[in-house]
Parts: sequence; C-alpha cells; structure tokens
Amino acid sequence: MRILIVEDERHLRETLVGLMQKCGYRADAAADGERGLDCALSGIYDVVLLDVMLPRLSGLELLQKLRSEGVHVPVLLLTARDEVEDKVRGLDCGADDYLTKPFSTEELCARVRALSRRQEPLQSPHLSFGDLSLSPHTAALSGPGGSVSLGPKELALLEQLLRAGGRIVSKEQLTLKIWGFEGEAEYNNVEVYVSFLRKKLAFVESRCEIRARRGLGYCLEARDD
Repeated sequence: MRILIVEDERHLRETLVGLMQKCGYRADAAADGERGLDCALSGIYDVVLLDVMLPRLSGLELLQKLRSEGVHVPVLLLTARDEVEDKVRGLDCGADDYLTKPFSTEELCARVRALSRRQEPLQSPHLSFGDLSLSPHTAALSGPGGSVSLGPKELALLEQLLRAGGRIVSKEQLTLKIWGFEGEAEYNNVEVYVSFLRKKLAFVESRCEIRARRGLGYCLEARDD
C-alpha cells in the first residue's frame, strides 16, 4: 500500500514518512498544497494524510479540488485545531477521518489501517485475466502450469496490468505507481521488471503475454492458439 503525506513542517513530515515505512507501507511526501494535489490526482495512492494548514493551497482547498475531480482516495486530515466546527467543515469537504495534533503514533497507524480496510471490500481477493490468477495478498501468480511467487515490484506492476483488463497502461503510470513521484526509478526499470514477469508467465505456462505498444505502454493479451 502506498501513502501520500502532505505536511509542510519538515520534521513532522519526515517523521510520518519513517513511521509509515516502519508500518510496512510505501510513503511519499509533499511540502505544500499544490504539490500535494498534483501527487494525489495521480491516482496511485491508497491513503492520503493531509495537513489542514498548508502553503500555496490549504488542505481543505486541496481536498475539495480532489473530490471535484472524482478522486475518492481515503483522506485523513491532520490539524492542530480542535474546534467542532473545524472538524465538521473538514468532513463536509470530503475527509474520511480527522486527527488532532498532537496524536499518538499508535492511534495514527490504527486510523490508517481502518481507512485501508474500507477499500478492501471493493476489490476482489484475486485478480484474473485469461488463464492467469493473482492473489495480491500472498503475491502468488497461478497459471495452467503451476504457481510462482512475485517480488514486490513485480507484484505492483502485474497488478496494474491485470486491473486494466487488457487496456494499455502507460510506462509513466507504471513508474509512478511502483516507485512514486520521488522514486529513483528510470523508465528502463519498467522494462526490466516486464522482462522478469514474462519469464514467470512462461514458468506457469500461461497463454497470456505482456505486449509493448510503442510510444503508449504495456497491456496484457491472451493468445488464441
């Protein structure tokens, strides 16, 4: 799961990133509202931790713009304000939960877990395409010839292709989903992991292939033969 943290106070931002990583999540951070909105609109995040008081664009303004664009990622507002009116306003803007500073790390992690669970019923425990079946929770890929375990980046890449259902996914979108905005990956890293996945598709004797569409991206196709 990937978390976006939008917080302008550097020490707290870095602390939150470290905490989310310690909890086993991938975490990216933005220091102002405009950057945070750009990141959140990408659609690659599972939960957003959003400070209310931000430079360039407030947290509530960011949230309103996000919801107006049809992005329904769970958002946990972080604020120093404890007034009931402020909480109501935040929830009315589209927030899913509200946490007042200072807060305990245990409570924050519990709130994040609760928000992530809200998304789970919307997703099947298994993804399938053609003769392939993938369990995101166990990272097990199955085909006619057996099953094989996927590494974290292989899993993230194949999950995006399976969810696309045969539609083309751009290389940029795959890069953002797997490595994030601040990741160190270069575009050819996607090609490396596609190569790894092709070998595993062959290992499970699948009739599905990962096709490269020049200048567009990648998609899954099932052979007819």
